[in-house]
Amino acid sequence: MRERRRLRLGILVLVSVVLLGALPLYFGIRTLSRDPVFDTLDELDVPGWAAVEPVDNVSGNRWCLQDCRLRERTVESERSPEETARVYAAALREDGWEPWQVDLCPQQPDKGNYTCWRQDELTLDLWVRVPSCLPPPVDGAPAVPPPSAPASPAAAECTGSLVSMKVRNAIDDDRTRPQPSTDPSLTGEDPFPTLTEDPLGEPTPSPS
Repeated sequence: MRERRRLRLGILVLVSVVLLGALPLYFGIRTLSRDPVFDTLDELDVPGWAAVEPVDNVSGNRWCLQDCRLRERTVESERSPEETARVYAAALREDGWEPWQVDLCPQQPDKGNYTCWRQDELTLDLWVRVPSCLPPPVDGAPAVPPPSAPASPAAAECTGSLVSMKVRNAIDDDRTRPQPSTDPSLTGEDPFPTLTEDPLGEPTPSPS
């Protein structure tokens, strides 16, 4: 009887240790594998039609070793880019994001609605535009039809919009740093000035 009690007690202690150790380990692995920024994006108060089929991508690492983490999310919207941009802007403001008026936003001119936002140590780029809606390529045919080709029914019925969000650490965003200036007063004199006249004058005639 004593041995059975000890065996049962030992089993209970072993199960308790496993459970107490497994739960923190599970939540720790889940925390490391799931970026909390995506949880924040999940909590944005946008309607279901504006967040269809989200696709997430992560590069870099959260400790900024060599490369800081870059979070990218692409979703589809069932309505126009203008209406989609409005609901996302309202949701970002409600979540504590502030519009960020900064140069290089966007870095290159893009079609659609491109805005930048900032919250604490994060920056966010929001790009809402019309989807490309290219039909899938057919064997032996080019992926992009020539301009003279008539539009296919699938392309003609293309509606909605495409939403892209990029979230960076502010410390890794070049736009948070002072930008170089091309003011002549800050560059000093040109070390290689352009000469309008020959400083050596007329060539010296050689002795005959």
